[in-house]
Amino acid sequence: MKKRMKKILLSMMTLTVTAALCACGGGKGSESSAGGNDSEETKTAVSAETETSSTPQAGGEVTVGIAQDLDSLDPHKMAYAGTREVLFNVFEGLVKPDPNGDLIPAVASDYQMSEDGKVYTFTLRDGITFHDGTPVTVEDVKYSIERYAELQGADSAFSILESVETPDGSTVVVNLNEGNTEFLASLTLAIVPQSNEANFDTNPIGTGPFKFVSFTPGQSFVVEAYDGYWKEDCPYLDKVTFQIVADADTAITQLQAGTLDIYQYLTADQASTLTSGFNILEGSVNYVQGMFLNNDFEPFQDVRVRQALCYAVDKDMINEFLFGGKSHTIGTHMIPSFKKYYNEETEGVYTRDVEKAKELLSEAGYGDGFEFTITVPNNYAPHEGTAQIIVENLKEMGITATINTVEFSTWYDEVYTQRNYEATIVAVDGTLAPSSWMTKNYSTDPNNFTNYSNEEFDDVYSRALASTDDAEKTELYKEAQMILAEDAASVYIQDPANLVAVSDKLGGYVFYPISAQDMSVVYYEQ
Repeated sequence: MKKRMKKILLSMMTLTVTAALCACGGGKGSESSAGGNDSEETKTAVSAETETSSTPQAGGEVTVGIAQDLDSLDPHKMAYAGTREVLFNVFEGLVKPDPNGDLIPAVASDYQMSEDGKVYTFTLRDGITFHDGTPVTVEDVKYSIERYAELQGADSAFSILESVETPDGSTVVVNLNEGNTEFLASLTLAIVPQSNEANFDTNPIGTGPFKFVSFTPGQSFVVEAYDGYWKEDCPYLDKVTFQIVADADTAITQLQAGTLDIYQYLTADQASTLTSGFNILEGSVNYVQGMFLNNDFEPFQDVRVRQALCYAVDKDMINEFLFGGKSHTIGTHMIPSFKKYYNEETEGVYTRDVEKAKELLSEAGYGDGFEFTITVPNNYAPHEGTAQIIVENLKEMGITATINTVEFSTWYDEVYTQRNYEATIVAVDGTLAPSSWMTKNYSTDPNNFTNYSNEEFDDVYSRALASTDDAEKTELYKEAQMILAEDAASVYIQDPANLVAVSDKLGGYVFYPISAQDMSVVYYEQ
């Protein structure tokens, strides 16, 4: 079986690489090999933390390869994780995440939350300005929050927003109609100038370390350092070009030619081809990769069929072939880096057991197997590789799965929005609020693209979200994760490893627990 899979994967000709649907991206990596590269010129698979000991040099330009076009320059409308990774450099919220996953002041200099989780009070940072040089006002903050809430709609986390008050020129008070101790993560939304409303789609203006220069759809997004940025000595670089390179082979060629300085989401085999001039930094993508099942598709309405698929899929094989064993295999809809909330016991609910899978299929009336289609977006190489392996796994129990590879924009419309599919392999993300991961399985949530419905899960999730007691909230979220695992809501596979090629002339690159490529901390080494 493994020899056959090796041949199948080696025969896959062109695989494209980018971020998946949406994410938390990045745990810290460990020092290990990413494909057996022993070149002295390339430090392979090292943690980004080990690359910060050199002396930063101010100035210079960097080209970052990204495999997916931006879906919107309006930060309140963007939907793709790849877009968020780029616009992270242009926009900031009242608070922003740091590499450790903590929420720290940004547009606000400090904040307080009431004990009942209903009132959040922020003090605006002194002297902070937008990229056009105009001061950020409390009216801009109020406008940004209310606009974002309106765009998100009544089914979003902002459904509990009661009001935004500005009692003076430096204070913003966010009032909720019910307690929510996780709402702070929602206030990472971009603060934008109300005066620029007519130009959000063409001339984005924020408060981040870089300001917008140009955008050529399908080609590049260019930013330059904002010399009025509130954080001293930041950024180091003068200019960053995010160059869209949809083909992985082309990206590797450009890295080797020196026309790209940074490229992420490499597989282990791809990383091993970069034999000189690069550090391969190893972190976690911090996405839940899985074979997500449309629970409205007849065979998948039966829990025994879903469980049979969980027993059938060889997660370890997927991890080994695609990432050299560096990914973290999972058993539920949560990422391991959420250490406090993550229920590691879900990892042991299913181990590969072909006979058990066949038994469950027979009990469900599918002893002779069945056919279904796996729709895969073409924007991330490991999804296509994962699909190839799963197709072979399922053949062992008489199930015929056909792969349908589509453009990411098509996938987003047909699968995520219209839910017109049978199964899909993709990776989904969340924010620094644990509810953002769990809510995708809540029966009435607009982002529940799997059409999963379980009254017990809904009840436990609702109680976890409403709780203001952290210990209780933690236990309830772990209970909710176990429900998803045991009920086989989908086939949860792994939090993929993230191998990033960074020019060995550069230092400072760090991983974040959200979708972000923070160029403000990257620098040329002296």
